[in-house]
Amino acid sequence: MRVDYFTAAPGAAHAMIGLEGYLNKEATGDDKLPKRLLELVKIRASQLNQCAYCLDMHTKDARALGETEQRIYALSAWHETPFFDPRERAALSWTEALTRLAPGSVTETLFEQVHAQFNDRELSDLTLAICAINAWNRFGVAFEPEVGSYSPA
Repeated sequence: MRVDYFTAAPGAAHAMIGLEGYLNKEATGDDKLPKRLLELVKIRASQLNQCAYCLDMHTKDARALGETEQRIYALSAWHETPFFDPRERAALSWTEALTRLAPGSVTETLFEQVHAQFNDRELSDLTLAICAINAWNRFGVAFEPEVGSYSPA
């Protein structure tokens, strides 16, 4: 690892962990996003950002939650597979648009398609989850933690 950011900047690391805490524990009720859906989002963003550490982590976490190998392997080509339901497809489309942030990528049409699958709270939480994994990916790519060292709790 180039920099142990948990030691060098513990406040930054704790702030990032706080985002995860909100998404995993504090976002409660009927509109809490399923952990398996969040893992799919994390894997897809990590594929786009080429973050090997996060890919290793989130594929392991997804498997621990019961995600299938077939869906994990097909995630990079999800557009062309029948393995993902409309809600997952909406989340993956939103993930790609917010991760790439190309001019015009977050269209009104895309927003309406995603909003049809997620209520306001869920869409806000989904957007936060995408922002968080993109930030984690930047830490992973910049500081190169040891790939393969992660074990699910």
